[in-house]
Amino acid sequence: MCVLRRSFCIRLLNFRRYTTISKEALINEEIRAKEVRLIDRDGNQVGIVPIREAMAMAAEANLDLVNISPNAAPPVCKIMDYGKFRYDQQKKDKEAKKKQKTMEVKEMRLGIFTEAHDLETKAVLVSKFLNGGDKVKISMRFRGREMGYVDKGRETMLKFCEQVKEFGTIEKQPVLEGRNMSMTIAPKSAKEKEKAAKAKAKAEAEARAAAESADKE
Repeated sequence: MCVLRRSFCIRLLNFRRYTTISKEALINEEIRAKEVRLIDRDGNQVGIVPIREAMAMAAEANLDLVNISPNAAPPVCKIMDYGKFRYDQQKKDKEAKKKQKTMEVKEMRLGIFTEAHDLETKAVLVSKFLNGGDKVKISMRFRGREMGYVDKGRETMLKFCEQVKEFGTIEKQPVLEGRNMSMTIAPKSAKEKEKAAKAKAKAEAEARAAAESADKE
């Protein structure tokens, strides 16, 4: 018995260093429950066993006992290499973070009487911003007597928004603050883009059908 107890303690010491890896889950000696529902290293359900037996099994495999469901009664514990698990998890989190794009707010300035060709050029650029997941602030400055054309400026802004409606929607309507007017266009969600694409395809199909019908007549 003494030899077995000594062997058990030595194995526990071999993986004790992992008990402070993370406070997200209780592991090894941090687990205070008298008994746990145990899952072995291969994912098999062992059943409800005393905590000492569960720790002994983990030590025998030179692995860790991890409390994966502390709110269960009894808590659910799994035998695993917790150091490797945390390393793999952190690696996955870093990869996911790299794929995430932080939304930026771009800005596009318009003039009250911006010509149609210039609006189209600016619309192409704004569409790229929206398609890339960024919001766009549309701004306009009224100088001197231009304050008499506020309605025309608002009309120009809304007309511009129509040109990029495939990629974005108005999040903030045109608002005049002092001599500056601004509005915000937000990118469409994937679901909204899909819906818009279907509507566009349907409209194009109906237009082709109408044209073919007219040719036959």
